[in-house]
Formats: sequence, structure tokens, C-alpha cells
Amino acid sequence: MSALPQINPAEATGEAATLLADLKKGIGSVPNMAKAMANSPALLKGWMGLSGALAGGVLSPAVRERLSLASAEYNRCTYCLSAHTFLGKNVTKLDGDEIERARHAESTDSHAAALLTLSDAIARGRGSIDETTLKTARAGGVTDAEIAEVIGNLALNILTNYFNLVADTDNEFPPVTPHQHA
Repeated sequence: MSALPQINPAEATGEAATLLADLKKGIGSVPNMAKAMANSPALLKGWMGLSGALAGGVLSPAVRERLSLASAEYNRCTYCLSAHTFLGKNVTKLDGDEIERARHAESTDSHAAALLTLSDAIARGRGSIDETTLKTARAGGVTDAEIAEVIGNLALNILTNYFNLVADTDNEFPPVTPHQHA
């Protein structure tokens, strides 16, 4: 049972009702995470805004799903890992091997691998990286716009990972358990 109530879109009022209706219109459903976020319309609006803005950026949907998988694995968020495994497989058409690699911040695509390595270094360094990490990313073809969006996607993923961990959001996706870390 979720630690935060899930606001039923049919029973929501005010700004929460508007945001949940917009979300359903935009993606066709309302995930349990959004229903829990609706306890704070400001949070729901912020998540939707940042997510929508980054979707219009330079990173492809498949790269963004890989980044989400790496973050969910690192932060051990079962809800996000389950959701992004489902989306990676069914929406961006990543194969099982690529999904598994992304969970380890790796990819068979060299450019995606450079982006994942950068994101992983930023996450593990809590925002601090050395000059060599940035030079290596650029040598891998990562642009300044991509560097900025990696940080934006990492922030978005940390938001959803932490939210779902604290809220203990009911998982409506096929469950995927994080790997055991030493």
C-alpha cells in the first residue's frame, strides 16, 4: 500500500484535476506515480513541465529511457525500473540486452554509452566530476546541449526515483527488481 494516497482522476478537484486530465490526454493514461504526486499539484506540474521540456530536447527517447534505467537501478527504485523497462521495451523498442546494459550505465551504441557514462559519473559524484570525465564525454561525441540535458534528465530521474521510494508507489507495471549491489 502506497505511503501517499493516490488521487483518483475522476475524484480530483482544482488544479490536480486539470493536470491529471492533461496527463491522460497527453499519454493516454495516468500512472500511479502521477496520482500520488497529485497530492501536491505544484510537484505534479513541475514533473510534467520538466518531463515535457526535456522530451523536446536533443536527446532521443531511446537515450532518455536508457538514462532513466541507469538512474532507477543506481537509486534502487523498483517502480521507476519497472516503468522504464516497460517503456524501453514497448515504446522506444530497446531490446532486452540493451535494457540490461542500460541498467549498468552501458550501451552497445558508443554515443549512448558516452552519455550513460557521463550521467553515471555525475550521479556517483553527487554533481561533481573531474575535467577528464567531461573531456572523455566530448571525445565520445557528446555536445554541450547533450551535457546540459543529461544533467536535466538526471535531476528528473532523481526526483521520480526518490518520490517513488518515499511514497512506496503501487507498481502497475510488470515488476523489475534492482540488482543486488555489494
